[in-house]
Amino acid sequence: MTSPSEPVVRSILSGRMLAAFAMGFYGGAPLLLTGSVLLAWMKDRGIDLTTIGLFALVGLPYTLKFLWAPVFDRFHWPRLGRRRGWLLLMQLLLAVAIASLAVYGPGASALMLAGLALAVAFFSASQDTLIDAYRRESLHDREQGLGASLYVNGYRLGMLLASGGGLILADWIGFPDMYGLMAIVMASGIMVTLLLPEAAAGEAHPNSLKDAVVLPFVEFFRRSEAMWVLLFILLYKLGDTVAGQMTTPFYLEMGFSKTEIGAVVKLFGFWATVLGGLAGGALILRYGIYRTLWQFGLLQLLSTAAFAVLVHTGPQLPALTAVISFENLSAGMGTAAFVAFMANQTDRRFTATQYALLSSLMGVPRVIAAAPSGWLATTVGWQNFFILCALFAIPGLLVLPRFRTWLAD
Repeated sequence: MTSPSEPVVRSILSGRMLAAFAMGFYGGAPLLLTGSVLLAWMKDRGIDLTTIGLFALVGLPYTLKFLWAPVFDRFHWPRLGRRRGWLLLMQLLLAVAIASLAVYGPGASALMLAGLALAVAFFSASQDTLIDAYRRESLHDREQGLGASLYVNGYRLGMLLASGGGLILADWIGFPDMYGLMAIVMASGIMVTLLLPEAAAGEAHPNSLKDAVVLPFVEFFRRSEAMWVLLFILLYKLGDTVAGQMTTPFYLEMGFSKTEIGAVVKLFGFWATVLGGLAGGALILRYGIYRTLWQFGLLQLLSTAAFAVLVHTGPQLPALTAVISFENLSAGMGTAAFVAFMANQTDRRFTATQYALLSSLMGVPRVIAAAPSGWLATTVGWQNFFILCALFAIPGLLVLPRFRTWLAD
């Protein structure tokens, strides 16, 4: 007789989970090479702040990737398959684009620099779309939570390597050589992709590009709960997203030093998030997505409210450590369940397109709802601000019961 934990252990130790982690790493590594790291290089070369600010537009492919995702659903490469063929091409072009940045960099014209950065972002966003589709199709429904947690942790590790590690390396060997090294790191992803089996095709893929563009949206919006699913994606992490926008100014205003913030919030908090993601993935595999969305959502609500405690404790490092540990653990758990939920909402015929649409929608609160967070904190004060942010999590939880009949395991 097998114990309930045996399926969990088998899934954790499977090659599919290792692939999810590895693909997450290669997805996260290029993200900041067109963001904060590139901006630091531009600043180092004396480029004016107005031009630097405009480079925020380079990130547009990450929010618009659903527009070209149907191509990945429609066409496949002979022998390599629908996912691996496109993934290999995008990884090759991504490595070439990063290497081109290493050669030209901010020494080139602003237009050429913008074009190269946009190419890196485009190929990186396309790689993300294909990785999401591959993970959805290669894992069983019950494994999506654990796969999501490993993917997200790999993604964070890749971001950490490119941002913190990249800036440290730039101090030692210069930005051009650092970007050249990152191009080699990204090229190594090609070897990993070649070792992966092609994901199960499932049902027949679209027969025409028109079908690949139209059918994913028709199929999704024919569902009786389609609008509720979209509303849930907008609301589930609204509270901690709005709060997260203002945490660094809050720490500084409370009197914490930059060193304390860096050590506790950035480094210690990173590993707390990783632990939360791993624990969340295992719990999702054991108890299912519906129950854990409730549990992790409530933990997110409480951890956001916990920041109000720091208003009364002042700059006490143990209090900061406790709050950050709680918040990052619950955020890691909540993200794992949230990503697994989105994966399970996709039809395997149109995985790339539907997942790209849902993940693009997930970024809306970060951009729009978080924009007035500074005004809100100034108007109501820090304590009330974090309490309000905690209350923002309630509407998402109130939507959850609509999914009980078909989401509960």
